[in-house]
Amino acid sequence: MPTITISRLFGSGGSDVAARVAALLGWALLDNEIVNEVAARLGMPVDEVQAREERVPSLTARLTDALAMSTPEVQPVTGEYTLPATERLIAVTRRVIEEYVARGPVVIVGRGAQATLAERADAIHVFCYAPRAALVQRVMAREGLTQVQAEKRVDEVNAQRAHSVKRFYDRDWRAPENYHICINTDWLGVEGSAQTIARAARLVFPAVTPERFTPAYNRRISGDLENA
Repeated sequence: MPTITISRLFGSGGSDVAARVAALLGWALLDNEIVNEVAARLGMPVDEVQAREERVPSLTARLTDALAMSTPEVQPVTGEYTLPATERLIAVTRRVIEEYVARGPVVIVGRGAQATLAERADAIHVFCYAPRAALVQRVMAREGLTQVQAEKRVDEVNAQRAHSVKRFYDRDWRAPENYHICINTDWLGVEGSAQTIARAARLVFPAVTPERFTPAYNRRISGDLENA
């Protein structure tokens, strides 16, 4: 099924762009819902999934996972559940993404979707970026931080995302060759960015129209996934 993945620098407004693209096209949106789904399947607290999903584990954490997996009495039997905790999270995230894609046109935010779906011919991969100063200003306004605090947060989160993509997918997160569209959200704004992406999707997927994929369809798709 046609899919748009939205990767984004922290502070670029990429999640807002994705939500607007989904609304313009009448497609389903998979953003923070994926965290709840992955947490439920792994039996983990949501905040633990959020803490792990874009962070490269420390050496101590990796050793702890390895030791746990080498102990026979705690070792699961088969499949993705034999992986260390962080790799297990990535494997389940991949599965949720693939299931969601199979159910209908979808806009997916982050979570390595651009790498998971890299070989699909029916996916458009987008990278939302902005100058560092614009990222910082957006985070200051959104989170009520000082400039120094926002600068630190922007740099840390974006470094974590880059390390995560490199570790788990062996990709340069910011490299333009990994995307079909790289869009400056500071220049175009959320609406202009979303309109540009939606226009590209209509050109690439002319048979997929807003009339066919309505909000009611999106709610049904979401319900199907929750009950899967």
